[in-house]
Amino acid sequence: MKKIFLNKLFLVSSTVLLFAYGIIYACADGDWDYFLDNSNFTPETFTDKSYTPLFLSGSIFYGIGFDTEHNSRFNKNIQSDWEVYLKGKADTATVNYFLIGDESPKYYSDKNKTIENKSEIEQLHVYFKTKKDNKTSLKWGKKISLKDAKIKSFIEFLYLAQKIETVSIGDDYWSYDPVVAKTFNDLKMIQSIENVYNITADSFLKNRYWFLTMKAYFYSNNKQKAIQFFNKTESSVPKNTLYYRALSYVAGINYQQKKYANSNYLYAQVFDKCPKMRIVTAYSFHPKNEADWTKSLAMAKNNQEKAALWAIHGYYKDEVQAIEKIYELDAKSEHLNYLLTRLVNRQEQDLNNSFKQSAGENQPVKNQTIVENRTENLAKINKKAFDVVSKIATAGNTEKPYLWNIALGYLQTLKGDFAVADANYDKAEKTMPQTELAKYQLRLLRFVNNLSKIDKLTDKNEKTILADLNWLYQELPKNYKGSEFRYQNAAQWSKNYLAVLYSAKANPVMAELFNESRDNYWNDGNSFYDNEKNLLDMKAFLAKPNKTEIEKIAAGIYSLKLKDINNFQAVQSTFKNKIPEAIAFIQQTDSVQYYTFLGNPFNGNIKDCHDCEHAAYQKKKYSQLEFLTTIKSMQDKLAQKEDVYTNSLLLGNAFYNITHFGNGRTFYEINIVGYGSSPYSFRDSMKKMITNCDVPKMYYQKAFEAATSKEQKAKCVYLISKCERNEYYNNKYNNVTNWWSVDDDKINFLAWNGFKTLKKDYSDTKYYQDVIAECGYFNTYINQ
Repeated sequence: MKKIFLNKLFLVSSTVLLFAYGIIYACADGDWDYFLDNSNFTPETFTDKSYTPLFLSGSIFYGIGFDTEHNSRFNKNIQSDWEVYLKGKADTATVNYFLIGDESPKYYSDKNKTIENKSEIEQLHVYFKTKKDNKTSLKWGKKISLKDAKIKSFIEFLYLAQKIETVSIGDDYWSYDPVVAKTFNDLKMIQSIENVYNITADSFLKNRYWFLTMKAYFYSNNKQKAIQFFNKTESSVPKNTLYYRALSYVAGINYQQKKYANSNYLYAQVFDKCPKMRIVTAYSFHPKNEADWTKSLAMAKNNQEKAALWAIHGYYKDEVQAIEKIYELDAKSEHLNYLLTRLVNRQEQDLNNSFKQSAGENQPVKNQTIVENRTENLAKINKKAFDVVSKIATAGNTEKPYLWNIALGYLQTLKGDFAVADANYDKAEKTMPQTELAKYQLRLLRFVNNLSKIDKLTDKNEKTILADLNWLYQELPKNYKGSEFRYQNAAQWSKNYLAVLYSAKANPVMAELFNESRDNYWNDGNSFYDNEKNLLDMKAFLAKPNKTEIEKIAAGIYSLKLKDINNFQAVQSTFKNKIPEAIAFIQQTDSVQYYTFLGNPFNGNIKDCHDCEHAAYQKKKYSQLEFLTTIKSMQDKLAQKEDVYTNSLLLGNAFYNITHFGNGRTFYEINIVGYGSSPYSFRDSMKKMITNCDVPKMYYQKAFEAATSKEQKAKCVYLISKCERNEYYNNKYNNVTNWWSVDDDKINFLAWNGFKTLKKDYSDTKYYQDVIAECGYFNTYINQ
């Protein structure tokens, strides 16, 4: 599927071959599975923008996924060239309109946008040919001088160019379906374009008609003519962007003719000389085998051409080998820069920044010490890669020696050579450009080096990282407006690192602040608070008035506040039926106490359908505080033996509805408890809390004992049976190890005590009939 997907990408390009159906071996064994979550090294810092798509990536091309500029890559350049040629005879909007079909200064090509301007260009061509005014000539004659020779040349060129654009501009960027290449078969038109090229004296126009002729032959059904024309004329053509675009046509035709060595050699020349086409030529480059690669190298006329070949080869295969080869050929080659960034980014990918290690299958994850983590990561450093970077950086004879010093310093940090890394950073700082990104990059890597030096926190070494921690956690997220700088990984890594250091100091509060105990990605519950001492210590810390600088930093990045912990305590106390405590805690949660339930928490229904109950009419909406104070009022009345049946029933409903099975899940769905539509999304302690129906069952039993009619008793019996049902399934599923065999017990319907009692003693009640009508489970049970 990937190959078909990418074939269309080639077909729509007017600057790349039409025929390379199997070219994209980059997808098969290139960067598809690489991700940059572990990266501190920003390749954009010192590398030319033309290399950006070729940075190490988890997609086809870095930052963009697929190349989508086939119809628009050169629009801005083309417009600029024509504006210079016309020398003010037409303003920017007019030039843009005729070239692209839009008077606004955007740079794209869309077939729908060109319908109107194409028609107008044809009408102006008719005007120039017949010398008779028409609607279009009268319109544009007010804006530009149609008698001016350059204006006429501009329009006449576009008239011919648009003929070729009928096949060179694609309708779509990609498709899973194979695409048939369109061809331009009007050989007379092609010959007329070539004739204009031959007779035109103006160098600017001659260059454009030369390229238009190449383009026409390329899209014709006689592509060999394109090669013949190129070979016949190339010596007289300036080596500009148009030349290298044409050369890519020749490379594409060679590929179609199975002359793979020739094709790749030519693509490498375009890669080297035409930066805008680096993404296209890297994509198209594809030796079929080692022999093709060797032939391509043999064709290179000089070291620069050999270096260009290795530059693309390194993108697909081995950056280290490519760097070695290019460095031997041309130490100043700019291709070395982007390959170095790939080398460094690749070294980062396998690093363990989590400070956790799997202990084996079905075994808990083990926390690492600083030393254990450092030892693991050291073993992952590619020695050959390090030696090559060290050798070149030490020589100092590349185009950007500061880039090599910074890269070497970072690799030395990863190796644990912190003092030597500092020296290389100092060396780089003296000569590197003083851009914002460069300064940020150096500061970040210095910080990583400084924190990595710390094996045990002391008051002294703590001070060496305070400023950078504030910069990383507070200043950058607020003030950095760009998207390139990779600081997020260092932020998370440093939190993990500090958490390990504080754990070693037996300071679980600070360890938690730097690395929250998220239980899993989906529910974000926090098991730290299952320990009562941890909870109380954290509350004391957050309330502490005179925090140290690093304590302020830790508190500032922590997502939970005192109100969240109080909220958790209110929830815990409620489930434990300690309502006065719960009220006291909920009153310390700021606005949380005023959050309203989505359904009436005092209703008890036959079916558990929280969506239905949320949608039902509610005469009164209960806030969380009102919910708890109402429970307290009912419990006080119950203690006084006042309306025991009603108060017990309502209390049973209230406590049932805040379990997972009721309509009030929002009561417990908070950061510390977690979130999820299934109780199995929660950690065990919380799962047990939110599925336990002992308290509502107890109140339903009290209501049953106080009931004065069979209808009342029938209702209590059924509500108790719901609690029995929940308890059965809790026990059944809580310790499941193989979910595929859960239903193998063949038990579909059980006769819980409540169901038996309801059928035996209350079948003559109206409530019994209501249960049969609403509860399919019970209906199935009685009809077995």
